[in-house]
Amino acid sequence: MNFDSASFAFNQVGLFAPTWYEFILIALALTHITIVSVTVYLHRHSAHRALELASPVKHFFRFWLWLTTGMNTKAWTAIHRKHHANCDHPEDPHSPVHYGINKVLFEGAELYDEESKQQKTLDQYGRGTPDDWIERNLYVPYKHTGIVIMLFIDLFFFGFLGFTMWAIQMLWIPVFAAGVINGLGHHWGYRNFESKDASTNISPIGLLIGGEELHNNHHTYPLSAKLSVKKWEFDVGWMYIKMLSAFGLAKVKNSVPVEHLDQSKLDVDLDTVRALIANRFQVLAHYRKKVILPMISSHFEQNANHNTDGKKGLRRVQAWFSHDHQFLDNDKRAQLSAISEDNPSLNLAIQLRDRLKSIWERT
Repeated sequence: MNFDSASFAFNQVGLFAPTWYEFILIALALTHITIVSVTVYLHRHSAHRALELASPVKHFFRFWLWLTTGMNTKAWTAIHRKHHANCDHPEDPHSPVHYGINKVLFEGAELYDEESKQQKTLDQYGRGTPDDWIERNLYVPYKHTGIVIMLFIDLFFFGFLGFTMWAIQMLWIPVFAAGVINGLGHHWGYRNFESKDASTNISPIGLLIGGEELHNNHHTYPLSAKLSVKKWEFDVGWMYIKMLSAFGLAKVKNSVPVEHLDQSKLDVDLDTVRALIANRFQVLAHYRKKVILPMISSHFEQNANHNTDGKKGLRRVQAWFSHDHQFLDNDKRAQLSAISEDNPSLNLAIQLRDRLKSIWERT
């Protein structure tokens, strides 16, 4: 191949000429770095202070997010903190409970952009975020410059295919973070804990969006750097945090509390009360699993036919008991009330659970 033909090939395909599957693997790798930057740096470090990161790691994440998303640390942190402070209530910037699932799922990025323009939100919830020279003189005033530079980088390496690579990178966070996590993460999935919001775990395998799939776990323990709780759950973000920690580049400050049962202790003292409060979500989950759900199953066995519809109804009703009643519609609440009224023992168990929850909420 002579110089002219080599130049022509370069102009057509860029520095690299990947096959279709190599192109997909490269795209997944690049977008995965962006997801890791969001979950480890923006979410767990900046918004919740669940871990500390070494300065080179923080600067890398800030620079990469500037190139691939144009997102500002202060804006993202402030909006997320406001979400937790008003979760699934009218002041929540992106709750599907109030905006509707379609609005958040397909227009989540627009909701984020709209809230990022509210100076009151930035001032109230954005404290403790970077305010150094590079933030003031580059990342904030030229927030769109990074994504333009990323476009030219993609074109340089992939030629015309670079437009496709760049489009994938630009859509990844709006679709998966702003849409899927904020939308489906409060609409569909399973719940390990009875957090006072509509958060759900989308999937027990937190790989595609960095562990953020375990959203109910996170809303239960927002200060935890680890999002997985059950043995069968996997949080890839936690894996990266452990790797950074092994090289002295990260330090975990908070994680999910681990309950300990002392079989020899017979009296309730102050330490017992403190342990119950610290592990209250595990206590409620255990109470639901060991007391309430067996009563519901027994109720269905006595009053429903053992067919597919009956089993589906049982699973549906069991799931409702993991939600706060304010996030259930009138029809679901009416069905739960009817079941409770027909079963005095179940009604008493629910009353005792609600009394226990009220004590913790007052505390």
